[in-house]
Amino acid sequence: MEATVAERGQITLPKAVRDALGLTKGTLLKVELEGGRIILRKDVSKALREVRGKYKLVDGMTRTDEAMRAIRGRAPGDPLDV
Repeated sequence: MEATVAERGQITLPKAVRDALGLTKGTLLKVELEGGRIILRKDVSKALREVRGKYKLVDGMTRTDEAMRAIRGRAPGDPLDV
């Protein structure tokens, strides 16, 4: 896929890319440089802020680590004294 830089430095992302990432008008993208590459990352911090605090942990648990151990058991590398 290709995109051409316009006069004002703008590019149009191909529709297949926008659709695959769920990019719509107003979506914030993080722009990073890595060597000679431009990396665009979808900013998910707004979505995380909206979800944060909406779900409660199981009664008696204060941390997500505890809830995950209750569901999945102890993971390799977990400290023994937790």
